[in-house]
Amino acid sequence: MAVKFMLLVSRQGKIRLTKWFTSDWTAKEKAKTVKDVSQTVLGRKTKMCNVLEYKDFKVVYRRYASLFFIAGTDLDDNELLTLEIIHRYVEVLDKWFLNVCELDIIFNFQQAYMIIDELLIGGELQESSKRSVINTLKRMEETEKQEAASA
Repeated sequence: MAVKFMLLVSRQGKIRLTKWFTSDWTAKEKAKTVKDVSQTVLGRKTKMCNVLEYKDFKVVYRRYASLFFIAGTDLDDNELLTLEIIHRYVEVLDKWFLNVCELDIIFNFQQAYMIIDELLIGGELQESSKRSVINTLKRMEETEKQEAASA
């Protein structure tokens, strides 16, 4: 199970977060993939399946409020597990921001990236415990405050 990338896209098509777990794509290929995948997902009806094939990988997505959480995975990966990874990310975001919304991700994107970095390493799920991720983030925040106070 390897997630190739994770995208957060608003209903208007604005990219809110991109995280790549593969380095074998050029910047041009990444930009084209983001554009194509986001347009494809945004153009789909709500009753349609949330798994589709694109080039040599699968796209799994889920909409939460005004954001689409999109993951690109290998063709042989389990779609349900990918949906659970997306859901776990949303749960941790919700717990961290106390009812997360799109503005939280826009104005606190560093924390959104920290959370995804705690959950996924190299595209693989590393920490499934919400409590463990939140505790790690709290410790990181405390360390930053201590360093800022001593500087």
